[in-house]
Amino acid sequence: MASSRLANKPLADIAGLPMVVRVAQRAAQSGALRTVVAADDVRILQACAEHGIEAIATRADHASGSDRLAEACVALGLDADDVVVNVQGDEPLIDPQLVHSVAALLARQPGASMGTAAHAIASLDEFHNPNVVKLVLDASGCASYFSRAPIPWTRDLRGSDWWNGAAAEAQPRVTALAGFAPLRHIGIYSYRAGFLRAYPTLPQAPTEAIEQLEQLRALWHGHRIAVHLAEDAPGPGVDTQEDLERVRARFA
Repeated sequence: MASSRLANKPLADIAGLPMVVRVAQRAAQSGALRTVVAADDVRILQACAEHGIEAIATRADHASGSDRLAEACVALGLDADDVVVNVQGDEPLIDPQLVHSVAALLARQPGASMGTAAHAIASLDEFHNPNVVKLVLDASGCASYFSRAPIPWTRDLRGSDWWNGAAAEAQPRVTALAGFAPLRHIGIYSYRAGFLRAYPTLPQAPTEAIEQLEQLRALWHGHRIAVHLAEDAPGPGVDTQEDLERVRARFA
């Protein structure tokens, strides 16, 4: 509610419904057994109640969304193996299939504590933008690392869009890189509830503090994060009034 760029953001009207209600409705279309809004403001809880959305009150001093979900998991009494997906409350265009796919990762990757998503980066501007979080996968489809820096960085083709195939024509010895696009992280997570309850007790990782990326805490402590590769970027979230107007136009 205290968003500096868009005051009272969760309750912003989108075609007659508060944004948080629109997000919950989209999330429910994923096939989830239960959709719950976790919020620290009574006005959000009231808006959800008025529109038949289950909501739970959480503390206002959580450092991250994962910490807030951990409190909600305890309050909801979830079993350790239950899968929870964290959908941000400012994404009224979230694709329900994306939510489903990120949840399904943990059934296919029994060794992973978390799941998330990514899509191929298509431009050098995105690749070099520190606000675009990049990640590198291992052979099993789990994340090796997340960074605001351009990764992976090619020593011999600095600044080139080496993933579009042109690099292979210029330097045959990097032919294997053709089509190997760097990946942009999509900020959606699935968790096993048991891990999520333990997450707030893990000491902050140095890499997390440096990059300001909470998922690095899990990697630092040896937990694996499975990654769903989406074909396209997700629908835009809402951070500003201009974002809100674009989303309103989509619903109209």
